[in-house]
Amino acid sequence: MSVLVDTSVWVEYFRSGNNFDKLDFLIDENLVVINDLILAELIPFLKVRNQRKLITLLNKINRLEIMVDWQQLIDYQYKCLKKGINGVGIPDLIIAQNAQQNHCSIYSLDNHFNLMQDVLTIILFER
Repeated sequence: MSVLVDTSVWVEYFRSGNNFDKLDFLIDENLVVINDLILAELIPFLKVRNQRKLITLLNKINRLEIMVDWQQLIDYQYKCLKKGINGVGIPDLIIAQNAQQNHCSIYSLDNHFNLMQDVLTIILFER
């Protein structure tokens, strides 16, 4: 199963090398996928840091097409709010939707995904 690696994992990986073994395993096994939303969160920061090599490598990762179903996102947000899960941003909901559409698990350090796991029936990659 492919694993959609969230921005939070990449940022921690680039900053400190944390999650090194798990992310390296996913990369070595060619299980990592990314989408344009995650790239849009990462690439500007990397450009400011003049990290062209990292940008090139990120752009080589298999990319999932984002097909936003806005009605489903409204439903997701409603379900989260009904369960008391507040503060979930639209980008996280889009990532959850994108992973579901492509039958992928999500690897994130963002606690919102843990909270949303049962409500939205998303699959999380074990940290």
